[in-house]
Amino acid sequence: MARIGQLLRRLSGMAVSLLGLSVLIFVISRVLPGNPARMALGAMASEEQVAELAAEMGLNQSLPVQYIEYMRRLFVGDLGQSLQTKNAVVYDLVTKFPATLELITLAFTFMVVFGIPLGIVAAKHHGGVLDNATRFFAFSTVSVPSFFVGIVFQLVFGYFLNWFPITGRLSSAYSGEVVRTTGFMLVDTLLSGSPAAHVDAWMHILLPALALSFSGMGQVIRITRSSMIDIEGQDYIEAMRGYGLPTWLVTDKYTLKNAFVPTLTILGLQYAWLLSGAFIIEIVYSWPGLAKYGVQSVLTSDVNAVVGVTMLVGVVFVLVNFAVDLLTSVIDPRIGLAGDSA
Repeated sequence: MARIGQLLRRLSGMAVSLLGLSVLIFVISRVLPGNPARMALGAMASEEQVAELAAEMGLNQSLPVQYIEYMRRLFVGDLGQSLQTKNAVVYDLVTKFPATLELITLAFTFMVVFGIPLGIVAAKHHGGVLDNATRFFAFSTVSVPSFFVGIVFQLVFGYFLNWFPITGRLSSAYSGEVVRTTGFMLVDTLLSGSPAAHVDAWMHILLPALALSFSGMGQVIRITRSSMIDIEGQDYIEAMRGYGLPTWLVTDKYTLKNAFVPTLTILGLQYAWLLSGAFIIEIVYSWPGLAKYGVQSVLTSDVNAVVGVTMLVGVVFVLVNFAVDLLTSVIDPRIGLAGDSA
């Protein structure tokens, strides 16, 4: 019962957070410079046309009335129409979000696959050459912006070596062979039975995913290393070594498990951060995901799209943090869900 109470309190906190986000985004979207109706119709539209569209969008009503209507539509999944694409915002999000989700998931995989082992290696060789080399790599990846890494990758591996394509998700030669089923290109190319297109999709996604993962990878290396060193200095670890337990058992079962809790917290935050960090990488690589849509929405004062993109990012951020809290409490039962005592 105590566990259920913790979950309910955490879910209530998530609902309050999303409600606060909805208020904040609504207010910000309404104070953006420019008239959304004018931006949608263009400079040649007459004042009557602009006034008619503004009335249709409810922009001439008071802010409280607009917010109530906005929340009513939000609860039924109606985010309105995008002024730039003329599509329903929900449709635009459904069609564009898989590209971003695919990119950040692969970047997150790189962070885990390379970051945690490198952190362990650095901790095991604390003070040695491998430790110093890993720390230098970690500090470098944290210090250099991901967009700069992305541009360097494009120049080196795309322009000079010509190993990888530098823009897009798939070569035009395969666009007619792939049927969009899930929106995830790596999956759709397989479902379409085109191995060549699948390889081509991998070639397109590797560089942006690797560039996006670099900053987070450095954080994971540093946290894993410092946590491992801290746990290895604990008395109970020394006692286990004194009892003659094998080094691999002490490291894998006791040291790494306890040291993984702060790493898991960082991984959760990094996954949510990747969603916002992907905006710049998607621009650099012309990746047809949520970023270009979000940026264009801000530039054209497309308030419905701005609200939709921001709310989607906020929901993902809240859900990821909730999942991290659950996993952390499972790995170390002494730790309750965030905001609760063990």
